[in-house]
Amino acid sequence: MTSTHFFLAPEGNMSSLYLLLLLLPLVAAQTWNWGPCPSPPVQPDFNVQQYLGRWYEIEKLPASFERGKCIEANYSLRKDGTIRVLNSQFYENETSTAEGTAVVRDPREAAKLGVSFSYFSPYSPYWVLSTDYTGFTIVYSCTDFFRLFHVEFAWILTRSRFPPAETVQNAKDLLISEGIDLTRMKAAGQTGCRDE
Repeated sequence: MTSTHFFLAPEGNMSSLYLLLLLLPLVAAQTWNWGPCPSPPVQPDFNVQQYLGRWYEIEKLPASFERGKCIEANYSLRKDGTIRVLNSQFYENETSTAEGTAVVRDPREAAKLGVSFSYFSPYSPYWVLSTDYTGFTIVYSCTDFFRLFHVEFAWILTRSRFPPAETVQNAKDLLISEGIDLTRMKAAGQTGCRDE
């Protein structure tokens, strides 16, 4: 639940407070909440091979790096065992793509992947909370800042541009049951796409 209460930091934490104030403009276009990240359970016995292929983004929490529509993600396995992530979106009358790398960080929890879109940036959490591999997937990402607040993302993706409404609602219900605030979740927009 989002809180708008302000607090006074003890003098020893003033540098943290200043850093927090500097970071706020960066997270303004995202979804953020006070406190540390939640830790929802992920897909048990996650199978990377079955997860590969094309997924269409149906609904999401706001992400400043996703402004367009017709957003899709395509995952393929590289020879070195990492996963190639190719995201595309249609924005301002052209298609743009971003290529990244996903890695399984701990084989014991294979659904907790890390994703990076730059050689210089650290891996961000990419947690597969639930998937049936052939129809839908629910992905969650959260980064916390000094346990004072966290920035989170959530995506509902499907193998079809136009999934049944029941599939999307079931995915939302799961996110809500894990305490993830969906008040800012919105449709990604899959109409008017070139291959529709």
